[in-house]
Order: sequence, then C-alpha cells, then structure tokens
Amino acid sequence: MKRQIPLLIIIILGFIFAVHTFIPAKISNDFYEWWQSWSKAISPFAVVLGIMSLFMVHSTKISRKAPNWQYSVVTLAALTFTSFAGFMWGTQEGTPFMWLFKNIQMPMGATMFSLLAFHIASAAYKAFRARSAEATVLLIAAIIVMLGQVPIGMKISKLIPEASTWILNVPNLAAKRGIAIGVGLGMTATSLKILLGIERTYLGGGD
Repeated sequence: MKRQIPLLIIIILGFIFAVHTFIPAKISNDFYEWWQSWSKAISPFAVVLGIMSLFMVHSTKISRKAPNWQYSVVTLAALTFTSFAGFMWGTQEGTPFMWLFKNIQMPMGATMFSLLAFHIASAAYKAFRARSAEATVLLIAAIIVMLGQVPIGMKISKLIPEASTWILNVPNLAAKRGIAIGVGLGMTATSLKILLGIERTYLGGGD
C-alpha cells in the first residue's frame, strides 16, 4: 500500500491535468485553481522536509567523522544562523540577514561563477583542438562567432559579423531546435510512462 497509493494519486492527477490542458472546461479550471491553492499550502512542508533531510545527512557525516565532515559543520551552522537572522530581524535592507546575503552569499556566488568560467575555458580549449575534421569546423565556427561579437571583427572584415549572424541563426538554431524536439519527445515519453505506471523509480525502486 505504501507504493500503490502514491502511484494511484500520480496516475489520477496526471490524467486530470492532461485533460485540463487539452479540454479546458469550468470544472477543470476550478479544480486546477483549487489544486494550486493546496500546492501553495503544502509547499512549506516540503521546505521543512528538505531542511530535516539536510540536517540528517550532515549530522550523520559529523557523527561518523566522514571525509570533509568539517564542511558539514559549516553548512549546518550557516543554515541555522541565517534562518535565525531571517526570522529574528526580517529580510529587509539593513538587517543581519541582508548583510549575510550581500557580504557572504553574493561573493560566494561570484566565486563559483568565476571558477566555472575557467572550467568552460579549459573545456573549450580541449574541444577546439583540431584533431579531426569535426573539431576543425567547430574551431573555425567558434572563432568566427567570437570575432563577430567584438568590434575588432568588424575592423578585420565586414563579412565576419554577417558570417557570425548566419552561423547563429541557421546551423546553430537548427541544432537547438533539433535538441529541443528531442527533449520534448523524451519528456512526452517519460510522462506517458509515469501516467501508465511503467516508470516507478520516483517511488524509490525500479518495479
């Protein structure tokens, strides 16, 4: 019963929302609005469940002295203090919560993005090395696109910005649409498998 009831709820609600999407009616619209209001009421419990899960995972690492358990201490301390600051003094400008957000959260986010830029540059260097015909085409296209986005490209030749625009609007857009169609078909297939009860991994098992 622990698996059958959630599976039944998913199937019934999935078909109801599918019917609402393709055959809108007053009764389906009313049900959809009612469900949205309940979803907003349930969402705080999901946040509480996520916080409990976070505490359980990291407290287990701390108690077992797992590798890098010190980071778990920092994570739990930061979560506790930030939550306390938000509940105690609010989230308005000038509060300790906003000070933490501007002086700790934002710099850490900027640091993560800057590290990501170096990883992207390293991956681009490895991908653009002309070891094959495909890599050579990718390298040439990347150089044209990059030169077309900066003023020096126009100074070299007026054809570079035009070629850059053509690459972005024709082959690049065609590839993006092909990927989008593939993703859409995958989402449709997965949704049908869930609605028909074939896909059950979200319940915690394969069968």
